[in-house]
Amino acid sequence: MKGFSAVILAAGDGTRMKSSLPKVVHKLSGKPLINWVIDSLLPLKPDNIVLVLGRQSELVEKALGALLKEPSVKTAYQKERKGSAHALMQAQKTLKNYRGQILVLSGDVPLIKSETLKGLLKSNAKKGEAVTVLGATAQEPYGYGRIIKNGSSLEKIVEEKDASPEQKEIKEINGGIYCFSADIWKALSKIKPDNAKKEYYLTDAVEILKNSGKKAGFVLADGGYEVKGINSRAELAQAEQYVNALKIKSLLDSGVTVIAPNSVYVSSDAKIGQDSVLYPNVFIDSNVEIGKNCIIRGSSYIINSKIADNAEISYSYINGAVIGKNVKAGPFSHIRPHSVLKDGVKVGNFSEIKKSVVEKNAKINHLSYIGDAFIGQDVNIGAGAITCNYDGVKKHATFIGAKSFIGSNVNFVAPVKVGKDVLVAAGSTITKDIPSGKLAIARARQELKRKKTIKN
Repeated sequence: MKGFSAVILAAGDGTRMKSSLPKVVHKLSGKPLINWVIDSLLPLKPDNIVLVLGRQSELVEKALGALLKEPSVKTAYQKERKGSAHALMQAQKTLKNYRGQILVLSGDVPLIKSETLKGLLKSNAKKGEAVTVLGATAQEPYGYGRIIKNGSSLEKIVEEKDASPEQKEIKEINGGIYCFSADIWKALSKIKPDNAKKEYYLTDAVEILKNSGKKAGFVLADGGYEVKGINSRAELAQAEQYVNALKIKSLLDSGVTVIAPNSVYVSSDAKIGQDSVLYPNVFIDSNVEIGKNCIIRGSSYIINSKIADNAEISYSYINGAVIGKNVKAGPFSHIRPHSVLKDGVKVGNFSEIKKSVVEKNAKINHLSYIGDAFIGQDVNIGAGAITCNYDGVKKHATFIGAKSFIGSNVNFVAPVKVGKDVLVAAGSTITKDIPSGKLAIARARQELKRKKTIKN
């Protein structure tokens, strides 16, 4: 799309969220609400995106991150919250000389689709309307402004608090998304706060434009959820359920088995390969890729991680890891950020891996902590092995060469290097480097002494 600019109104206090955070930074399926709106805009390539921010704007800007560095993205600030029209006025300085279409969206209406916005822009341009409103049909329209129409033309929009009993029966609602011509700036100056909330309603611009001889119209979205605003924690939870249900359906349609869909959560951006199986109570959070033929068993939590084909994860917590093919993790493994498990690795029950590379076919099966380490190919780590990587000030590395066998209850006091094909005896505390091919024993010799009898 060309020839339009977008204004996202994101300055509302969001009092019904009962939160210390701005409403638009609350997350839906792992992504801030305002980012959902921006992501729906970007495929249409607007000339400008103006963000109207308010309370704690710095938190919204932090959530937007690199987006704010784009030359087309600009910010404006609404210091006093006096309604939606007043919010749009704050963007006027940025866009006052702009003659293209002005698309106005709400930062708390996250599920709007790019295709729907494209249709709104096309309808506005084709019909030569000064304003085209995006609406929807709602079975329970309470809380929304009602669309008052005259045939196919839009007459006006009446807010819930100002609607008559007859108008409240209307099912066609205002979705809070508008496409204006450049005439909007003149119309804004004529809006008065003559309403129950004493605010400057953007909806009043419709009647003002109509009275000046301009055309007004409306387009209805296919689904009501596209224009559903998030004003409370309850509405956010409902949106989560809706988005998750859509994601689960898309996974099922693509060849992923989800055994108990109502108990599984999958972030909207997750990618999962064909013939993988998600067992009940699995939680797949944002930024996750899972390959083909994987099995993810109960109560596993995965975030910011990539898992290759044929992996098997059971009852484990995985955050910020890269996991290769045919890896088995769990039950009850903890794989922490910057960990890399190469193909065929096994990490067993109650073992923790942190910022370590574990090479192919290595085994860490029981009750071990591996931190800041390099574990070579075909290494076997016995139960209870620990890399003592922290001296109270700095972290230090442990290197264990290929095909080494580490007995149970071994401590590596880092920094330390173990060569290839080394055998470390159970119960040893290793403080010095071990050359390749050696047997290392570092424990006190067992002694047997006569037991003394203590008389009372």
